Amino acid sequence: MTELARRLGRAEEKDRARGMFFLGALDVVRKEAGEAAAARCLAASRERAFVPFFLYPITSFLRLSYSAAGLLAPRLGGFEAAMRTMGTRSAQDFLSTVVGRSFLALAGGCPKRLVSNLPSGYSTAVNYGERDVAWLGERQGRLSMFRDFMPHSYHEGVVRAALDAIGARDPHVHGRATSLLDSEYVVSWG
Repeated sequence: MTELARRLGRAEEKDRARGMFFLGALDVVRKEAGEAAAARCLAASRERAFVPFFLYPITSFLRLSYSAAGLLAPRLGGFEAAMRTMGTRSAQDFLSTVVGRSFLALAGGCPKRLVSNLPSGYSTAVNYGERDVAWLGERQGRLSMFRDFMPHSYHEGVVRAALDAIGARDPHVHGRATSLLDSEYVVSWG
């Protein structure tokens, strides 16, 4: 059984993500591989269209993002790089919304405050999973995710883009899977 099939098998109908993430992934594919490739990814999702703040099944996003990563991998340096790129785009799209700008304003330019607020930011974007932050030092923390369906490389892109958005100096995000749906990320900055 493939990793995608295992992730799909763990999802429930109630597990949903915002349409903006679908739209962003499709736009990345469109820019990197063309309209026909984006149409293939949309078809893989089994959805017809997306509204940015509406919620759609995570199973649809998994099918779309794995299809996209397969198409983008040769162009972007592999599957993980493709997932990281889509994660970056999803964070940029979220942070450009009114809700996302409020999230950034709460951080006040402070990376530690931003990382501390990541669990609440994620709960605005998706309705599944749990996230927790533990501090390892003044400029280093560990973000743990439980029952999250996306690969850790996707979230590396998300967290790095959020740190970049507030101008964190020399940000580093290193993630690893601890089980199929659980992962942890050491986040640090200069």
